[in-house]
Amino acid sequence: MTYTQIKYDVADNIATITINRPDKMNAFTNTMLKEMCDAFDQIDADDDVRAVVVTGSGDRAFCAGADLTPEGGAKPFASSEPVDDYSDPRVRDGGGKLTLRIYQCLKPVIAAVNGAAVGVGATMQLPMDIRLASDAARFGFVFARRGIAPDAAASWFLPHIVGRPQALEWCMTGRVFNAQEALDGGLIRSIHKPDELLSAAYALAREIVDNTAPVSIALTRQMLWQIPCADHPMEAHKIDSRLIYNRAKSDDAAEGIASFLEKRDPAYPDKVSTNMPDTFPWWDEPVYK
Repeated sequence: MTYTQIKYDVADNIATITINRPDKMNAFTNTMLKEMCDAFDQIDADDDVRAVVVTGSGDRAFCAGADLTPEGGAKPFASSEPVDDYSDPRVRDGGGKLTLRIYQCLKPVIAAVNGAAVGVGATMQLPMDIRLASDAARFGFVFARRGIAPDAAASWFLPHIVGRPQALEWCMTGRVFNAQEALDGGLIRSIHKPDELLSAAYALAREIVDNTAPVSIALTRQMLWQIPCADHPMEAHKIDSRLIYNRAKSDDAAEGIASFLEKRDPAYPDKVSTNMPDTFPWWDEPVYK
């Protein structure tokens, strides 16, 4: 796919997705949705990509929400086509399609929030694993001020990240808040000067790339996103046990032990494309019995 509203680059095992409509404050469109989902498909298929950084183009916005203008190429919020029932795929929220695709990603995803992040610009970050922001960043879950409801599965993601009371306050007031409030509320990890933001994001990605096994990261990402929603810790024990049993026999485990004992950097041989455990994805198996 040729990208017109994002930029996609890979260097030193790190993919960068840059939302690229700076003249429109990187406002979200259906075209952008398709391009970002395609980029995450590429990321999962490319073993050379070990981590992902997502940021916005320019110095004004990460993504200022949905493009509500006719030239944005999308009808505001949802399709106006008549449907017979709510299970019709045309009812699906575009932001949710993106967040669910990011949620399924097998690589760690870091948001570098360089400016305004409002509406879907805020909710698209929620399935990203770590969020860093510049001191110019602004956040807003503004849906109630637009007469709609939160999008992009934010009602699931946001309480898991910041807790229900904070999620309720931000969503019910719909106010736009600064990076310090985002940090205090647990939405972001750290605040940086604008010209230092990407360097900080890449340094964090580099720490993951240089020290960890790709298959372990893919498993860890899905475990920490999914298992906390289980009803009992026994469900976590079942999945942990199967994955540890499988990975203990892997070439990665042998290399992890050898590199530790030999006091050298590891060179993990297993690949996400070919060496995932046969118990993955566990949610497609009768694990819960």
